[in-house]
Amino acid sequence: MFYIYVIKSKKDKDLYIGFTNDLERRIKEHNNGLVLSTKLRKPFDFIYCEGYKSEKDARKRELI
Repeated sequence: MFYIYVIKSKKDKDLYIGFTNDLERRIKEHNNGLVLSTKLRKPFDFIYCEGYKSEKDARKRELI
């Protein structure tokens, strides 16, 4: 499965939309400061996700 997800920074209240094939691991990476684009905005609350069988479909949805 492939997922698009939305997380919300507890620090600045902004949303981040991402894509992954391992949702649990990716959320942990964001909250542990291992993602360059979000490391200064941690910690995060998990808001939403959608699952897709096709990577292409998930990536397309991420951009909407």
